[in-house]
Amino acid sequence: MWADMEPDSSVKAGRSGIPGRPAGLVALALAVLIGHVGPALAACPGMTQAEMNQCAASAYTAADAELNAVWPGAKQAMDQMGAGALLLDAQRKWIAFRDAACAAERAPFEGGSIAPLIHYDCLKRLTERRTEDLRLLMN
Repeated sequence: MWADMEPDSSVKAGRSGIPGRPAGLVALALAVLIGHVGPALAACPGMTQAEMNQCAASAYTAADAELNAVWPGAKQAMDQMGAGALLLDAQRKWIAFRDAACAAERAPFEGGSIAPLIHYDCLKRLTERRTEDLRLLMN
């Protein structure tokens, strides 16, 4: 019965089967989802997407608070070396980078209920990395 069925033409053409979404884009979106959201899902035990989204937002808020706690020490250390203005400029540019990078990660999921989770997980991940970079400036 199944052997004589003609495959969908969108599959033959290398498309994802999702209207308007090429197969490569869907594969990339799934890689981002698996690679970046896995840790967020483990840290957020909620059962509904709304609960997981809220947990991810809270985790980002905590990471941002940690960055803001580390910032004065890093800025002071760089001020003492005569590079405080450069650090401030770099921080402003990093914020623009972070926001653009996370918007790009979220884009394939826009309109879906998981989009906020993808976005907040990205913000948290990049903020934690930046906090570690700032800590290194104080040593």
